[in-house]
Amino acid sequence: MTTYWFKPKRYGYGATPVTWQGWAVTLGTVIVMLSAASVVVMTGFRGHSALAALLAIYAICIGTLWFISRGKTDGEWRWRWGK
Repeated sequence: MTTYWFKPKRYGYGATPVTWQGWAVTLGTVIVMLSAASVVVMTGFRGHSALAALLAIYAICIGTLWFISRGKTDGEWRWRWGK
């Protein structure tokens, strides 16, 4: 039996965490993104290369979260208008 970490949102598109595993993945993504931003700021990187690196890290984090949450959602992802 598969345990689902996320459930489809009532309004809109996507899913929301419902188990501790789902919340842990979501919180871990936020922590990695904030850590990457603080490393860029603290090390003094400036310019387009720092911004490009930060955006690449953000894209990888969000893509990974999307992939995991899509696979661990109970139901399909589609636009919902509520009940």
